[in-house]
Amino acid sequence: MRHQNKSTKNCKKRLLRADITRKRINFACETMAPSITDIQTSINSTMRKKILLAAAIMMSIAAQAQTGVKMPEIQDATLKAKYEAFMEQLKAPNEQLAVEYQNYMVLQGDTSSAAAAKRAEIENRFNSVQQQMVDLYRKAIRENRDNILPAYFIAQTFRNYDYAELKALCDSTTAYYNHQMMAQPKMYLASIEKRQPGRTFADLQMKDLAGNDITLSQFVGKGKYVLVDFWASWCGPCRQEMPNVVKSYAQYKDKGYEIVGVSFDQKQEPWKKAVDELGMTWPQMSDLKGWQCQANEVYGVNSIPSNVLIDPQGIIIAHDLRGEELLNRLEEIFK
Repeated sequence: MRHQNKSTKNCKKRLLRADITRKRINFACETMAPSITDIQTSINSTMRKKILLAAAIMMSIAAQAQTGVKMPEIQDATLKAKYEAFMEQLKAPNEQLAVEYQNYMVLQGDTSSAAAAKRAEIENRFNSVQQQMVDLYRKAIRENRDNILPAYFIAQTFRNYDYAELKALCDSTTAYYNHQMMAQPKMYLASIEKRQPGRTFADLQMKDLAGNDITLSQFVGKGKYVLVDFWASWCGPCRQEMPNVVKSYAQYKDKGYEIVGVSFDQKQEPWKKAVDELGMTWPQMSDLKGWQCQANEVYGVNSIPSNVLIDPQGIIIAHDLRGEELLNRLEEIFK
């Protein structure tokens, strides 16, 4: 669950970020079919990510049937027929994902061992079906590199690929590379390139809560592992994730771990109030420019929550760690 740039504030309780292009196939904040109004932090973090990635595909497909958000029509009759045949293949697994999701949500709040066992079964089925769908897309992309169809397929699935695979798919020598449907995948690739493991951190200079100048370099490269946490007071998913961040700080702050919060707020008071309410006792910075925040350009952050984990030498070692992933990574580091 994340909040995204542009029309985020207009999507109050929509969840998965399924933004296909900046042209308006854009389900802004994070939305999910069939009808998710909330995904609580009680959902297993790994399962939550699976749900959201699968939903990106589901919403991308659904977008084609919605007034005002249609994808560019495929003019070539042969290619159009191939595309429609492929979409037909996805109907059954797509419907199964929706059913599994509903079954999973019914069990939320049930702490019994029987419910836990059922959730595990559902997760396994969900993961299997999701993988089946992504593999179908991969196969279709491989078989159509000489035409424009992969642009449509990649636009529907690009968040399911890791950096290396997405970079390979955004190949400038292919027939589909310059198609308008590739705009968002290429933009997303460019943003995550800025926070890839192995890169040296880039400095940020803003103001702290007291209005004093503060830089990221005051904390990074000084012998500690530093989590740079991008968030905002108005971001519901950020607030849901914050207990995990607070827990990580409590467990590891005395072992060589620091957090620096970078807020995408625009006003001082809501920012300060949220810091107090959420128990964020680590250093904070903001330029109070909202989505024009310096971090947007420097780290390619165009949706929140987001983060980068930086080693004691100032090298990025991970990004977008959430829930159990963050805690597990820190456990590996400080064991």
